[in-house]
Amino acid sequence: MPKPLFHGVCASSITPFHEDGSLFLERLGPHLDWLISERVDAISPLGSSGEFVAMECEDRKRVLAAALEKIAGRVHVVAGTHDYSTRRTIDLSKFAESHGADSLLIVPPYYMAPTPGQVMDHFRRIAEAVSIPIVLYHNIPLTSVDLRTEHLLKLYEEKAIGGVKMSNPEPDRICELLQATDGKFFTYAGIDTVAFEGLCHGAHGWISGIPSTVPGAAKDLYLAIAVEKDLDRARLLWRKLAPLMRLQFQAYHSRGEGAHWFSTMKAALNMIGPPVGNPEPPIRPLPDSIRPVLAKMLRDLGYQVNDSAV
Repeated sequence: MPKPLFHGVCASSITPFHEDGSLFLERLGPHLDWLISERVDAISPLGSSGEFVAMECEDRKRVLAAALEKIAGRVHVVAGTHDYSTRRTIDLSKFAESHGADSLLIVPPYYMAPTPGQVMDHFRRIAEAVSIPIVLYHNIPLTSVDLRTEHLLKLYEEKAIGGVKMSNPEPDRICELLQATDGKFFTYAGIDTVAFEGLCHGAHGWISGIPSTVPGAAKDLYLAIAVEKDLDRARLLWRKLAPLMRLQFQAYHSRGEGAHWFSTMKAALNMIGPPVGNPEPPIRPLPDSIRPVLAKMLRDLGYQVNDSAV
């Protein structure tokens, strides 16, 4: 029987590259060990932070195999097996399952903007090919696909998906799913701007930038809300985390210049953990002018910053 989906904080692990764009898998193990030391409940290799869009399928398989071997069952693994093609998504999903993934994270087919019915059939076909749960990665801005609550519930009732990562700026989208299923449908806060509200609504966990950048601080917030039911403490913790959230999504929300979420994430990880390198172009490293601001935020969260990385 497949393992149930996880409760708690999930980090989307990064993929390290050499400067020539080849995989730098020797850096992957220390990064995964650091995430686990930060008390994450799950890890998602090849989520958005894994830069899957920058890789051919064979390199994606190499990353998945290496990550699963290194994690070795220590935490739940939500393997990212997204691709535009249903055929390639099935191939990647079967590969991940055969190598020990506990569940799959799959974004809807992107760029060609298929209809909701076509997207639902995409997930049905994947579900027929694997036996582990699928978490649908609901990400309208980057896919142009908006499956509404009724679409998601139908896929859940058909057992085509087991959960959803809701990267939607409307907290009520999370609330609506939870209320419609009495909390039975695993629903994760998928963007940091709605994490606080989503967890207060009863979301089963949190998969986004902050859990991937400062997982220990994210775990403390999750525990305060979901386990300890201490809203006063949660507000104090969010007061410290909110500036990082606003910096990370500066360019994303404005669709303009400023800090890019992934440049910020990799810069932060280089400052407080084992080195992970820079993003693959066209994403550029975080500008030097923003690095001291980021470093101060990390110190304010209790992290020791490597000054040479600032």
